[in-house]
Amino acid sequence: MLRRYAYLVALAREKHFGRAAAACHVSQPTLSNAIRQLEETLGVPIVERGQSFRGFTPEGETVLAHARRMLAEQDALEQTLRGRASGLRGVARLGVIPTALPAMPHLLAPFAARHPEVRVVLRSMSSRAIAQGLAEYDLDAGVTYLDNEPLPNVRRTALYAERSVLLTRRGPALEGRDSVTWAEAARLPLCLLTPDMQNRRITEAAFRAAGVAVAPQVETNSLINLAALARQGPWSSVVPELLLSTLRPDPALVALPLVAPAVTHTVGLVFADRDPPAPLARALATLAVELGLPATLDALARRAPDEG
Repeated sequence: MLRRYAYLVALAREKHFGRAAAACHVSQPTLSNAIRQLEETLGVPIVERGQSFRGFTPEGETVLAHARRMLAEQDALEQTLRGRASGLRGVARLGVIPTALPAMPHLLAPFAARHPEVRVVLRSMSSRAIAQGLAEYDLDAGVTYLDNEPLPNVRRTALYAERSVLLTRRGPALEGRDSVTWAEAARLPLCLLTPDMQNRRITEAAFRAAGVAVAPQVETNSLINLAALARQGPWSSVVPELLLSTLRPDPALVALPLVAPAVTHTVGLVFADRDPPAPLARALATLAVELGLPATLDALARRAPDEG
């Protein structure tokens, strides 16, 4: 039965019988027959059939939700038993918002040293995709904002406080400044993250709080692109302060804290709220607390982009 559930989840992920079969390392007829047998066993239609995959029936969506939960519980059980015998093993699937990617080496390097038999698959994702991935058991844990948009049915561990800075080329207009207001930043040609990113929604809320609206000239879903565009000009970027720790020194760039209002949001580790928690997610959360990451990351974030 679990094998059939795995085929069903693969079909939901791939949305194509052939690709789902390939992902499960079986032939397409084998996968199709297994799902048909599952329908016969449960007495309900699961898949809307046609020339190609069309989706799931309402009954199929219910079966799919149970399939995801049962496979996750099976995986958690296996992780727990293996962990007791010989330490944690397996694959830790981690979804991370782009603005938190610079923090990940400071968590994952110690994690890899403590749990060398665990392979980490890290994916850059929007906060909404992370929430969906946790709900559908496609992720073991996520790193996202904890205090801005709703996060139902998760456990959470704070990692650090995110602050925004204006990354721009040096020039007489900002010479000698140690901060810049959001209203002043709105008058510059801007490049920002795309609207599907929560950081963009946070940024726009800050501009609105300052009484201004912005229409960026360039949008991207990559922090590296934001930094590169600011480096070459003529654009300025609103970036998380932590990004500065990853940039090569550049005396032509300056990063100024954005004020009026001062905006701070907590970024943390989240994982499904179930008892007992998944061992891999619990291990990540435990280590994050032990490492005292907020102080470490705060010190890193306060590097200026022209520091060597």
